[in-house]
Amino acid sequence: MDVGFIGLGKMGLAMARNIANAGHRVRVWNRSPLAAEAATGFEIAASPRDAFQADAVFTMLSDDAAIREVLLTPSILGDARPGVVHVVTATISLDFAGELAVAHAVAGVGYVSAPVFGRPDVAAAAQLTIVAAGAAVAVDRVRPLFDAIGRKTWVLGEDPKQANAAKIAGNMMIAMAVEAMAEAAVLARSNGLAPAAFFDLILETQFAGSRAYQSYSAKIASGDFEPGFRMRLGLKDLGLAAAAAEQAGKRLPQLAVLHAHMAEAVAAGLGDKDWSAIAEYGAGSNRGAGR
Repeated sequence: MDVGFIGLGKMGLAMARNIANAGHRVRVWNRSPLAAEAATGFEIAASPRDAFQADAVFTMLSDDAAIREVLLTPSILGDARPGVVHVVTATISLDFAGELAVAHAVAGVGYVSAPVFGRPDVAAAAQLTIVAAGAAVAVDRVRPLFDAIGRKTWVLGEDPKQANAAKIAGNMMIAMAVEAMAEAAVLARSNGLAPAAFFDLILETQFAGSRAYQSYSAKIASGDFEPGFRMRLGLKDLGLAAAAAEQAGKRLPQLAVLHAHMAEAVAAGLGDKDWSAIAEYGAGSNRGAGR
């Protein structure tokens, strides 16, 4: 297939490379210039409009505003190749997902919402979990591309917002798990117990097989907060979850507390660290409070 790919950060670059490695022609476009090494093996699209002259286009842009700026403000959907399917893999708001569905329908462009679970190393290994929703014919058209980037695709329905709701709720659960581990590490360390020893115990007995607990407990225990998923993006996703809960008229008390805590950590300068650095902030704030 001819595939356009817009958004070549760590995640997008790994995904585009796996699509190319599967034998597809890939033309890429990024908002900032690509280094020569990153561009190797790809054709370079002259513009997002050029990238949409393809059988399918993936966008991996950071948020609603970035997608709006690149795709909707210049109104490029109307100039897309007939029959193209656009796959949005980022975590976006439910309102914007609905707006995108309308914009694509008006332009006659296929639209599949397919946010992914997985960090850059998981993307590089083509082991992402893909949650997809959209018209069945559009999902079937791009399924070979999903197979090139992920270990499994979960098709959740024909309304694109269903996939976005799953991703927002899933990220909320992961963030809550990270917060639970961060606070447990504070409690263990303050009583002379090394977090690594505690996590070894708890992962063998209570949370065996949990990828989130295994991955983030190791980062918290080692203090390695090199970003795989930056905290400022995690805060953005918790904000999306809070907005979705408010729209549904639901009260989610754990989410409210975690959102406030992560906002404090980002305001304290940790926004570009991995979101597991909430443990670093929690330990420091606890010490500062004399606890």
